[in-house]
Amino acid sequence: MDRTPAARARGITKSFGDVVALDGVDLDVASGQIHGLVGPNGAGKTTLLGLLLGLAVADGGSLEILGTPVGRTLAVPDGVAGFVDGPGLYPSLTARQNLSALASLRRYDAGGAAGVDDVLEQVGLTDVADDRVRGFSLGMRQRLGLAAALLTKPRLLVLDEPANGLDPAGKHHVHRVLTGLAAEGTAVVLSSHRMDDLAALCSEVTLLATGRVVFSGPLSKLATESGELDYRLLTSDPEAARRLASETPGLHVVAGSEPGQRLDTDVVVRGPVQALDELVVRLVHAGVALRELGPVVTPLEAAFLALTGTGTGTVNAQTDQEDL
Repeated sequence: MDRTPAARARGITKSFGDVVALDGVDLDVASGQIHGLVGPNGAGKTTLLGLLLGLAVADGGSLEILGTPVGRTLAVPDGVAGFVDGPGLYPSLTARQNLSALASLRRYDAGGAAGVDDVLEQVGLTDVADDRVRGFSLGMRQRLGLAAALLTKPRLLVLDEPANGLDPAGKHHVHRVLTGLAAEGTAVVLSSHRMDDLAALCSEVTLLATGRVVFSGPLSKLATESGELDYRLLTSDPEAARRLASETPGLHVVAGSEPGQRLDTDVVVRGPVQALDELVVRLVHAGVALRELGPVVTPLEAAFLALTGTGTGTVNAQTDQEDL
């Protein structure tokens, strides 16, 4: 596998008039890695993705892509593909015609029609290959945009909200494609507001807030930044579970304050994992059946909220507004 970093940024700055979009951003993306880019709306994610795709140039700092320094021109080395703010498609053409036109225009060595058919199959659009794109859903357009990027056989794939609008089948196809590309050595940088997608796909994440990096590193390390979490338990005896939880050192019973809590059956507790483990042991010894156990907010989402100071609402509920 190629050990050359797919992307390396140091001290990147970018402003639009008086608005500072990126303020001294560092980024390291290794080949064969799926790297998540996360942050609140307006944090600078789209601007950074645009720099990686050669759609914009930085005001300051240094940027290397696939081992090549990127200067002050709108260009990146061959082997970079992706999209920002959704893929650009011809609505009057079919999915196959869109890809064939792109392959012909860019003179990709994708094997002609066979290459087009192959990428359509990869993203699960074979059955609608001859349908006009104007009738496609948002999720289908996203998958077609991914197929267009795959025609280049990229070494660095940059995607903005690739799971936007996907149904479960589409999500499965996209996840399978991205993990397969990473296994073959392609670096993938993706932005998303969906913490479940990031947790499932990414080995490392960079978290931006107001144009600055507030965390960059392994996903497991980010999860530890969340501290104590709230966990929801569904048991055969809620009253006994509440009593045992209140008697467990390090745990605090949260009384009816969590969204979606079913007061007659749910027990929500707050504390470290070690204390939660102790509670499970006590429940078993007391003969109380544990039917469900899970965090109210995922560790990754809790860390996101803690580091960005965005409150206690869930990240997945954020709308896809304009990002700088």
